[in-house]
Amino acid sequence: MRRFVLIAIPFTWLVVLFLVPFLMAFKISLTQTATAIPPYTPTFDAASGWQGLKDYLGQLSFDNYEFLTTDDLYWKAYLSSLWIAARSTAITLLVGFPIAYGMARAPRHIQPTLVLLVILPFWTSFLIRIYAWMGLLANEGLINHFLMWTGLISEPIVMLNTPFAVYLGITYAYLPLMVLPLYSTLERLDASLIEAAQDLGCSRVKAFWLVTVPLARHGIVAGCFLVFIPAIGEFVIATLLGGSSTLMIGKVLFEEFFANRDWPVAASVAVLLLLILIVPIMAFQRVQTRLQEQEARA
Repeated sequence: MRRFVLIAIPFTWLVVLFLVPFLMAFKISLTQTATAIPPYTPTFDAASGWQGLKDYLGQLSFDNYEFLTTDDLYWKAYLSSLWIAARSTAITLLVGFPIAYGMARAPRHIQPTLVLLVILPFWTSFLIRIYAWMGLLANEGLINHFLMWTGLISEPIVMLNTPFAVYLGITYAYLPLMVLPLYSTLERLDASLIEAAQDLGCSRVKAFWLVTVPLARHGIVAGCFLVFIPAIGEFVIATLLGGSSTLMIGKVLFEEFFANRDWPVAASVAVLLLLILIVPIMAFQRVQTRLQEQEARA
């Protein structure tokens, strides 16, 4: 009985919080928008019985998905989101790895404090933190004022509403998601392996590349997926820091839902986005399983 409860709880969680919302969005994506019948038709009348259900199902269609293939906006938004998310993930890894490595090599008694400093930004609202970056990156912002005060520049540098601001915002916002799994992996790394590699003739850089990086692959893979998956659907950062010139699927989704009020098309965009995200999630699971099998055989 206890085993059944332990298995049932996570499955119930997945059904209630993932499968049911997904089926609702998928069902909406198969319907059509109708004026004065918000938000979509057809609607199902339970009083009509089995025949009513058959008629209702017969009116569902994949027209919204066909529409997405005819408009370049959606495919460009998907590709742009993938590109921005991939580059942001790479930048976050380059920034996060030295931080995690330094934390793992720090004295034991100060490591909890360093972990606290990494997660400290999460105590502040995500929206407020992004608004703060708007103030810093604006032409009249603190950064431009400081650079002009030091004489390094004579005119403000345009940083806000540029791709640079988007990459900066995503890297800043999701850096803890990269640092924490990396730190968890590097903190357990046996330092004697690096010493052995150096004793055998490896330089510090070569020992780092041949020993530390391969042994940290669990944290690298986990951190990359933790950053890539939310970054691909990012809306707030793309809107507030990237401006109107930044095309991401999260912005398109918002416009369809709240500006155009076209729920069926918006649901189609959301369902396709979820299917795109399932691919890296499944790849992540396969990589994790393969790594665990390799370690078990070693």
